[in-house]
Amino acid sequence: MDVKELFSLKGKIIVVTGGSGQYGKCLVEGLAEAGGTVITTSRDLQSAEKTAALFREKGLDVHSMEVDQGDTESVGRFTKSLKDKFGKLHVFVNNAVSRPMKGYNAPLADFDESMRVNATGMWDLLKSMSDLIIASGGGAVINISSMMGMKGPDLTNYEGTSMGDLPPDYFFHNAGLINLSRFMAKMNAGKNIRFNCISPGGLFNNQPEKFVENYNKKVPMKRMANNDDIKGLAVLLASDAGAYINGENILMDGGLNA
Repeated sequence: MDVKELFSLKGKIIVVTGGSGQYGKCLVEGLAEAGGTVITTSRDLQSAEKTAALFREKGLDVHSMEVDQGDTESVGRFTKSLKDKFGKLHVFVNNAVSRPMKGYNAPLADFDESMRVNATGMWDLLKSMSDLIIASGGGAVINISSMMGMKGPDLTNYEGTSMGDLPPDYFFHNAGLINLSRFMAKMNAGKNIRFNCISPGGLFNNQPEKFVENYNKKVPMKRMANNDDIKGLAVLLASDAGAYINGENILMDGGLNA
């Protein structure tokens, strides 16, 4: 097959949760630019539609739907609506995350809420989308984790800033998601579905100048990730170009952890 065809997502139905976030918008844009029909989701339908409309103005095939992954009835309604409207699903990008825990000493109830949405709710949606992909003839799941799921925090990055009060739930959730990707790859062997994970490093988002300086000193490429850096990797894992990549976690950090 011609390499351009290998990377094409033409005819593919793709769901991206949390598509209105900074990385979410990058993912939606890249997958749609590769020819996919992309559905961006949010528990706030207006937010999802605003994102979809932005990309439709650029000529991309992007739609919006509502789902609250912390509500199993919402997940059920979304799954049915997705089947009714599009008939099938080929790619699921598991990108949505809730951030109720604001620091190390946050109330235990905040940790509990994070796990309700980011663990139990995420699994509910992941299982539903995986089953739909299998029923549609196969495809790919891309879990979006973080390098923070692979290592402890480098607190020197936060020196000279007020950013160092880190929440434990983020590390717990992202580490679990990496191994869940491997688990799902093994448990669904022979069903024509692939499960992979992307673990990005820091994405530039107008962080304090001192943080950016501290961080960039340690990155061989001397910069944080930009909005384009994740797009090609997502297209690779979603497309036939990545047809033999399964059960992997890809660290996308510019060499920071080399």
